[in-house]
Amino acid sequence: MIPTQDTGEGEAARWFCLQAQAKREHMAAANLRRDAGVEVYLPRIRYRRSTRRGPAWITEALFPGYLFAHFRLAAQFRRVQAARGVRNVVHFGNRWPAIPDEAITYLRTLAGGDDIKVLSQEINQGDTVEIAGGVFHGFSALVTRAIPGRQRVSILLDFLGRQTAVEVHRNQLVLPGRNTALRCPRP
Repeated sequence: MIPTQDTGEGEAARWFCLQAQAKREHMAAANLRRDAGVEVYLPRIRYRRSTRRGPAWITEALFPGYLFAHFRLAAQFRRVQAARGVRNVVHFGNRWPAIPDEAITYLRTLAGGDDIKVLSQEINQGDTVEIAGGVFHGFSALVTRAIPGRQRVSILLDFLGRQTAVEVHRNQLVLPGRNTALRCPRP
């Protein structure tokens, strides 16, 4: 379906939400910039997550499967729709809702001006952490002391029925509640 609300050559460019192929948002953004000459905003988050091989930095779209593009709907619809990685311009029947400029500005403000927002992995005394590497991989522990100069953390580990104090490198720890979702305040 092609939008028919042709407002002529004076149509202003507006922000629209695009649906991208799964896990291909960054590729769709690059193709839109290069092939269609469209301004694109793809907010992404970067965080550490526990994996089988230890902690790893993960970068993913803030809105999985979606990105924002600034273009003239009637004039550039076909070119945007045909860009590799783009599945669809989000629409409801015969209506393609535009996203207010203020909403995109607000998202950019939340990200600190960058397209990638690094989620804090600040580990403090009293935090519950998950060990993501070494012999205690997968165990939960309580942080008793951070040793900043040596990048180590002293944790209290419940092991074999008793609590044991252990020192580990802070790169082996992740904060379980903070590594999967970004909570944005409402405007």
